[in-house]
Amino acid sequence: MDLRIFTEPQQGASYQQLLAVARCAEDAGYDAFFRSDHYLAMGGSDGLPGPTDAWTTLAGLARDTSRIRLGTLMTAATFRYPGPLAITVAQVDEMSGGRVEFGIGAGWFSAEHTAYAVPFPSLAERFDRLDEQLAVITGLWETPVGDTFDFQGRYYQVTDSPALPKPVQRPRPPVLLGGKGRRRTPQLTARYADEFNVPFESLAESARLFQQVRTACAETGRDPDGLRLSNALVLCCGRDDAEVARRAATIGREPDELRANGLAGTPAEVVDKIGRYAEIGAQRIYLQVLDLADLDHIELVAAEVAPQL
Repeated sequence: MDLRIFTEPQQGASYQQLLAVARCAEDAGYDAFFRSDHYLAMGGSDGLPGPTDAWTTLAGLARDTSRIRLGTLMTAATFRYPGPLAITVAQVDEMSGGRVEFGIGAGWFSAEHTAYAVPFPSLAERFDRLDEQLAVITGLWETPVGDTFDFQGRYYQVTDSPALPKPVQRPRPPVLLGGKGRRRTPQLTARYADEFNVPFESLAESARLFQQVRTACAETGRDPDGLRLSNALVLCCGRDDAEVARRAATIGREPDELRANGLAGTPAEVVDKIGRYAEIGAQRIYLQVLDLADLDHIELVAAEVAPQL
């Protein structure tokens, strides 16, 4: 079971804060540091000092870290054109020495689009665009050097592209898709993804969604065992109940609610809950860390949870 740190910088974080978390995670032995791709705070946060761009952040971390893998849950397809995005991710992969993972989704938060002049089409169109973006981005990366890439879609057309630069990882960085959709999400996952992520769901719902994408893989002739399955869950771990309660209060949540809906409690409780996700097929957990100043939280899980998995 891999443990990865997952942050939500739109709630309020500078690059230096994110760097401190990434370096702490690297030093503590975590597999990866991931961040969201949002431009507007949620849930009443003022978001100060303001949003940081996901791929600008990861470019910096590519040079300021040495081992830990870096990625997004999830890059919004609405934010960027597929060609320039393929170039950006390939460049960050080169800057990191081949440590990038590419999570992408259709985009869902309408308010951040209107706040920063980003078009927000219908859900159906967003998924159609995501489908074409995946075809273009993976096609550009996988085209052999010296060949050209062409694509004719409804929304994106590519003509005689040299398909450069190439990422360090060949044939491409791992692609992550996720979510709870019943039709398009499983189909796209089966066609393009190396990993499928279920965000913030119960054991029963996670098991249903895992089975849904495994069925989609089988229907397309793909071996379902070749797809990695993962969960993202909010973290609130403490050495005792008082520490759990303190950490819950800091992020504006209740300990009992977090125990029911996230990974909360003592290290022993967190280990038990992770074990139950492993039983339904999860191979990787993204630990959503909401208090980025609390580096002891990250170190505690590395020291007292990870060794038991």
